[in-house]
Amino acid sequence: MPSLQTALPPELANNVIRLYRECLRRAKYIGHRQHNTELVVGMVRDQFKRHMHERDPEKIQKLKDDAARGLINHMLYESEKVTGCKFSNNS
Repeated sequence: MPSLQTALPPELANNVIRLYRECLRRAKYIGHRQHNTELVVGMVRDQFKRHMHERDPEKIQKLKDDAARGLINHMLYESEKVTGCKFSNNS
């Protein structure tokens, strides 16, 4: 499976701190809309804290890809809501 890093700007995909900040920003946005900001932000923080001492480059890449996938899915979801067009093949 190709890396999802090509779907994000390189400065975000290659920098874990920027990726973390973007995930937190999205979590705050989602949480505000669903009235559970603390829960959603806490989930993001817990995931990053759980893996902050990881040294295996392959596992780090997988974790970054997972975080990027979450951001991309949310952006697609929001785009579909705004435009009314489906971007996925799922019904």
